[in-house]
Amino acid sequence: MNAEQDSFMRAAITEAARGLSEGGIPIGSVLVHDGRIIGRGRNRRVQSGNPILHAEMDALQDAGRQPATIYRASTLFTTLSPCSMCAGAILLYGIPKVVMGENTTFRGEEDLLHSRGVILENQHSVECENMMRRFATERPDLWSEDIGQPA
Repeated sequence: MNAEQDSFMRAAITEAARGLSEGGIPIGSVLVHDGRIIGRGRNRRVQSGNPILHAEMDALQDAGRQPATIYRASTLFTTLSPCSMCAGAILLYGIPKVVMGENTTFRGEEDLLHSRGVILENQHSVECENMMRRFATERPDLWSEDIGQPA
């Protein structure tokens, strides 16, 4: 991983920590185009009462309406493997690359993304994994709710 990629993942981790400090689920994401962050997000389902406001969706919303050419030349950094909803948004907008912090605590729709040509890079971040493990242990009710599983 190069220094630039590290700074983008650090920004996603900062978003995750911010979400946790707000009483939410510690998942963060940033959308990067042409070497700069154009959207930042964190899982805000709890804080906003919005069932679809995962970190990736929040980052897309924060980026605002963009031409397809921007999405198709962007990279999404996220602290956790994308779920089916977020994978769908990645495919819908043609985002060609996803850099994830980890996929040990939750493995999302990586096979689907890969099958559709999305480049996936897993950083195997111990920091991201520890943050999610701690959260899932302390708040299994919220974690189960977030991934659509019974508590």
